[in-house]
Amino acid sequence: MALEDDIAFFEQVPTFAALGRQALQVLAIGAETRHLQSGAVLFYAGELADAAYLVQEGALLLEPGTFTEREEHIIGPGTLIGELALLTDTVSPATAIAREPTTVVRIPRNLFRKMLEGYPAAAKRLRDLMASRVDNWTQELGGVRKALEKGP
Repeated sequence: MALEDDIAFFEQVPTFAALGRQALQVLAIGAETRHLQSGAVLFYAGELADAAYLVQEGALLLEPGTFTEREEHIIGPGTLIGELALLTDTVSPATAIAREPTTVVRIPRNLFRKMLEGYPAAAKRLRDLMASRVDNWTQELGGVRKALEKGP
């Protein structure tokens, strides 16, 4: 893909769209494309995560890391996984396995942090986006709490 195509692809991801074109250009230049054969493991549950992955083509099966988490998920193009790893130390909660030939873009944490340092306006927009998400989750949890307190 050409640089402009990569930037346009990144802009389709809500987390990245908030950053702006200049910041996305830095990510597009520094990101690494990986091609996986069907059945290949991208990462295992419990591994330290130092990057996020954006599915460009194909599909990944996310298998939960514990037996109590029984739901598997299939994700496809445009899905960002490991978003938290862009900002902080974390472990992968699931194993990601290519269901078919799959291409992902790896965005390392150190690249993402350097981009945020170089583009403080992008960092502020990202902070505002995340604050909005937390507010929405808080409201949703409040609704769940009220429903549980009501009982059947």
